[in-house]
Amino acid sequence: MTVTWEELGWERIAAGVGRCRLPGWDCTAGLVVGGGSALMIDAGSSLAEGARLRAQAEELADHRVTHLALTHPHFDHVLGAAAFAGTDVFGAVGIDMVFAPGGREELRADAVRNGLDAAVAAEAIDALTPPRHHVSGEWTLDLGGGRQVLLANVGPGHTAHDLVVLVPGSPEVVFCGDLVEESGEPQAGPDAVPSHWPAALDRLLDLGGEDALYVPGHGAVVDAAFVRAQRDELAARFGVSR
Repeated sequence: MTVTWEELGWERIAAGVGRCRLPGWDCTAGLVVGGGSALMIDAGSSLAEGARLRAQAEELADHRVTHLALTHPHFDHVLGAAAFAGTDVFGAVGIDMVFAPGGREELRADAVRNGLDAAVAAEAIDALTPPRHHVSGEWTLDLGGGRQVLLANVGPGHTAHDLVVLVPGSPEVVFCGDLVEESGEPQAGPDAVPSHWPAALDRLLDLGGEDALYVPGHGAVVDAAFVRAQRDELAARFGVSR
């Protein structure tokens, strides 16, 4: 008997496309199922969480996860990445700087500051390796079975290394990372680039269009009107004009 998305606590968004809202920081992980391959979007906040996501994704896909896209290098999205050994890992160009020794220490410290157990954070950091593939513009992945997805570097914005994932179909689905947040105000930490964030959302909207479903890094799925309103709020908040 084939397990359903709902039985594993996932939300099915479109055919072969879904996401899971993770406990703790309400972080989204996504899954796109192709023919004999599958793409995970973000990896959770620990090795254990990453391993659980991979096991669930492979049960839903009925084959192995072959690709992992990291939307940005914050601990709640990347510290489970080592659980996806053997997959092709993608990130925005420059993300490897965050995985270098100095960046890794700040990643660990940020995780602990935000409540992750210190030993759990250290274990994940020790196992962390940089993504193999660095996206500077757009990168099309063929997942087989007629399914292609587009990885697009639309940042900087929430960080200097923001990657979004567009899944064509009816409806189109856009995984936004933390460029868009629904369950709270978008967080602008020390690595944010506020002056470019509204423009990043303009590019995201150009990719997805009016009828797409937009999956935030935190919170419920939203529409283009929500993204546009958040873009205008960020522009006002940071004093950015068109």
